[in-house]
Amino acid sequence: MAILVSLIIGGIFILSIGKNPFEIYALLFKGTFGTSYDIGQVLFKATPLIFTGLSVAFAFRAGLFNIGAEGQLYMGAMLATLAGIWIPARFPSLPSLIVVTVCIFAGFIGGGCWGIIPGWLKARFGVHEVINTIMMNFIAYGLTNYLVLEVFSVPETIHTPEIGLSARIPRFDALLGIFRGSPVNISLLIAISFAVLAWVILTRTRLGYEIRAVGLNPKAAEYAGIPVAKTMTLAFFIAGGLAGVAGSNFVQGFKYYYEDGFAAGAGFMGIAVALVARNNPMGILFSALLFGTLSQGGLAINTQVPKELVEILEAVVILAMVVMTELFNRWIIKQKNLS
Repeated sequence: MAILVSLIIGGIFILSIGKNPFEIYALLFKGTFGTSYDIGQVLFKATPLIFTGLSVAFAFRAGLFNIGAEGQLYMGAMLATLAGIWIPARFPSLPSLIVVTVCIFAGFIGGGCWGIIPGWLKARFGVHEVINTIMMNFIAYGLTNYLVLEVFSVPETIHTPEIGLSARIPRFDALLGIFRGSPVNISLLIAISFAVLAWVILTRTRLGYEIRAVGLNPKAAEYAGIPVAKTMTLAFFIAGGLAGVAGSNFVQGFKYYYEDGFAAGAGFMGIAVALVARNNPMGILFSALLFGTLSQGGLAINTQVPKELVEILEAVVILAMVVMTELFNRWIIKQKNLS
C-alpha cells in the first residue's frame, strides 16, 4: 500500500511537469529489470543497504537509534582494506577463502569498535546515542579522509592502493557468467547470510531475547536480572559490525580499493530500509531490494524527469509506511474492542 501511494504521488509530480507517468514508470521498470545487467545493478546497490539496514534494525531492537551506520561503514571498510593490502603481501600463500574471511572479519571489528563507543557512552552515562552517533560519523569522515589522502594515498587519486588478489571477492559475472558487466558479487550472498544470522540471534537465542527485552522495557529487563548496560553495549557493537561489513561490496568485490566517499549515503539509507522493513531482518532483504530498484531506476529516468523524483518516491514510501502502519494498528485495536 505504501508503495502504491508513493507511485500515485510520484505520478502527480510527473504530470505536473508535463510527462506521462505510465511512460516514465515503464522506463523505470525497463531500466531496472530489462536486462541481466540492470538486474545485477539493482542487486549490487541493494547489497550494502542490507548490511546497513540490519545495523539500524539490530540496534533498534535494543531500543537504540543507530544514526552512525555511515561512519561505522567507513571505519569497517578502511580496516578491511588495510587487511586486504597487508595480509596478501605478508602471507602470499594463504588461500583466498581465508584471506577474504579475515578481511570481512576485520571490517566487522572495525565497524563494531566504532559502534561500541556510543553504545558504552549510552550505557555508562546515559548520553543520547543519536547525538553520539552523528558526531562519530563526522569523526569517521575526517579520520578516513586523512588516512586516504595523507597516509595510504595513491598519487593524484582519492583512494588507497589496491588490495591483494587473494582478498578479492568474486563477481557473479566472472564466477557464473551471469549479470554480465555488472559488479554484483558474492557479497550479496554474504549479506543474505548475515540477515539470516541476525534473525536467528534475535528470535532464537538468549542474547536476542535479552536485546528485545531491553528494547521493550529496560527497567523491567533489569528487574528480571538482564544486564542492561552490557546488553546495550553489545547490541551496538554488533550493529556497528554489520555496518562495517557493508564495505566488502565495494572494496573487495568492485573497485578493490578504498575510495573516499564511496558509501554515498548507504549508512543513512539503511535507516529507511530498516524502517520500511519494521526492523525485521528478513524483511530488510526485500526493503533493500526496493531501494536498490529505485536507485537504479533513477539513472534510467533522469533524462526524462528530474533525478529528485526518485528521492521523492523514497521519502513518500517511508512516510506512507509510517502512516499506514499506524492506521492498521488502530484498525486492529478497534476490531478487538468490537469483538
